[in-house]
Amino acid sequence: MGVERRIREVLWSKGTVEGAGVKLKRAFGFHEKPQFDPFLLLDDFRSDDPSSFEKGFPWHPHRGIETVTYLLTGSVEHGDSLGNRGVINAGDVQWMSAGSGIIHQEMPKGDGTGLLEGFQLWVNLPASKKMSDPAYQSITRDMIPELSFTNGMEVRLVAGDVSGIRGPVRDPYTDPELLDIRMPPHTTYTHPTKRGHTVFTYVIGGEALFTKDQHEFSCDEESENFTNASRHRNYHDGAVLLYTDGSQITFTTGESPVRFILGAGKPHHEPVAWYGPIVMNTRKELDEAFREYQEGTFIKVGAGDVHG
Repeated sequence: MGVERRIREVLWSKGTVEGAGVKLKRAFGFHEKPQFDPFLLLDDFRSDDPSSFEKGFPWHPHRGIETVTYLLTGSVEHGDSLGNRGVINAGDVQWMSAGSGIIHQEMPKGDGTGLLEGFQLWVNLPASKKMSDPAYQSITRDMIPELSFTNGMEVRLVAGDVSGIRGPVRDPYTDPELLDIRMPPHTTYTHPTKRGHTVFTYVIGGEALFTKDQHEFSCDEESENFTNASRHRNYHDGAVLLYTDGSQITFTTGESPVRFILGAGKPHHEPVAWYGPIVMNTRKELDEAFREYQEGTFIKVGAGDVHG
């Protein structure tokens, strides 16, 4: 029998403004970086108001991280200083490794009704790969397995393994899982997880019970972080749940369905020096990156070296 993961911490996404005025919700970010290692940030930019996102994210640098853009509705036009151009469409995923440095822009557009739905996850690179060549994995919706179960549950499998089927994303640095899970009412699902990996879920619709254990929270954390939380609580849209270690998690729905993102990865256990769009291991490396950006020597490779 597996070791059931329990809830270590619960956060709620909060509104913020990024880029040239994009209104979004941040599930977690700078202040939570130690707990979510190797993940740095998760932004939720779902909106039916084009004025809240149409100004987009003009040219800006990245170094030392990977950005994962997962789009449900609408599109995002992107381009970079190495000559790459493209469009992320509904159902697509772009897994970009900034490596030693890239300057790019991302301009979101809603669908015919003005609706945009998507997420961006930042994944830290280990120190040994922070100065590697930039790379892209462009995953179109038809490349992502969509699994249907007899109980009505559906899973879009971006990265990781489910029922012997593997997602298209390959990333040896963090061995990631990224699943988009839908569960109908009155359904239970137990998902295996790798011991030692960081695991979180982010609820994007409906509600569910996100743990099986009678004692929902980790005893070490409950008194400090959950004084107002009740046991066996159903969590809904905007909830971020971070788990203790274990080999599985059990999810259960009641009267309502649920949709959530599950992310998991191998932590680096390294120091983090982070300012804005650049994440390194030391303050010296961070200062050097911004100095190079100001001097115009930030880009380390030519356009021909970027690979997908």
